[in-house]
Amino acid sequence: MTRALKLMSETPLIDGHNDLPWQLRIQFNNELNKVDLNTLTTTHTNIPKIKMGRLGAQFWSAYVPCETQYKDAVRQTLEQIDVVHRMCQKYPETFMFATSSDDIMKAFNSSKTASLIGVEGGHSLDSSLGTLRTMYHLGVRYLTLTHSCNTPWADNWLVDTGSEPSEHNGLSPFGKQLVMEMNRLGMLIDLAHVTVAVMNQVLDMSAAPVIFSHSSAYSVCKHKRNVPDDVLKRVRVKEGIVMINFYNDYVTCSKTAKLSDVADHFDHIKNVGGAGIIGFGGDYDGVTRLPEGLEDVSKVPNLVAELLRRNWTDTEVKGALGDNLLRVLKKTEEVRDAQRSKKPDDVPIPYNEVENTCRTSYGYQISGAARPFSTLPLVLALVLQALITLTA
Repeated sequence: MTRALKLMSETPLIDGHNDLPWQLRIQFNNELNKVDLNTLTTTHTNIPKIKMGRLGAQFWSAYVPCETQYKDAVRQTLEQIDVVHRMCQKYPETFMFATSSDDIMKAFNSSKTASLIGVEGGHSLDSSLGTLRTMYHLGVRYLTLTHSCNTPWADNWLVDTGSEPSEHNGLSPFGKQLVMEMNRLGMLIDLAHVTVAVMNQVLDMSAAPVIFSHSSAYSVCKHKRNVPDDVLKRVRVKEGIVMINFYNDYVTCSKTAKLSDVADHFDHIKNVGGAGIIGFGGDYDGVTRLPEGLEDVSKVPNLVAELLRRNWTDTEVKGALGDNLLRVLKKTEEVRDAQRSKKPDDVPIPYNEVENTCRTSYGYQISGAARPFSTLPLVLALVLQALITLTA
């Protein structure tokens, strides 16, 4: 443990996924004035636990449920983004809002927890590239392409279980547009929650490394939320990262698990894809069951010590703590910078792919599939011409 804490003092522990913002929503309706994160006891995460856990940087999840799709998903997601900003403003001695690899190190060197945002689920965009860009400007640095529902442009992991039908055979043409726009923006592409087909399509086309913000190894626990070995090998080639989830159901495929079971996932991914693709993605405050020894954010040093006990080198441990994610983020920033001259993609998703009673069609041209009354003059002209012909 002494050695683990020394390494954690030298390299920031960067966790890929924490759902504290959703707990603030469901427990307090985001009314932060009614919450004290120094004394909060109903979550896996609070300020004392963060300090005990040596949390150097956190991707806070801006998550809203799939039920919001086609309804108020964008508003609900913006409110989750807002609560992360306000959390940083309320506790500036603990949190520093961050959007870059440089920001992470600046916060770490100031003994603060760098606070980044990931949007968990493409349904939060309402199939809009403009919304994607707006969220990026608000500080969002990764998008999980789906949650546990298909979007109009991507299939989710449940398709691989057979419980839901595939709608796109992975990504639709618009889904591929969106991936390219994320590369241009410098937004990390998160493949947690997607089908294997989507994983492989993104690995084929993305110029930047990919991430799995909170997924484990399928060979250790055969749950479809986990990553199969062939994909792990491709992540290595892509120089991406798999940030390992602590949820019991993904660790042991059962309701119970121990810290050593999580370490088995670390070992397996290291053996298949190399130590360079590994990170921490605890999923705290987003799950109901956690392993013995990893019950809350404060316990993560226990896992670091376990890796050292299993003969991981200091370099391998520092990679898993934060160096691997920093490399991925820097490379994504380099891909963005290389595309400075590229114009934003402003071609919308075809209207017939998103048409529903909760959506208007403003902005679509006649050739695109349609503005409600745009064809009326043409129809009237054709009818008039027919009448003239008949009476001639």
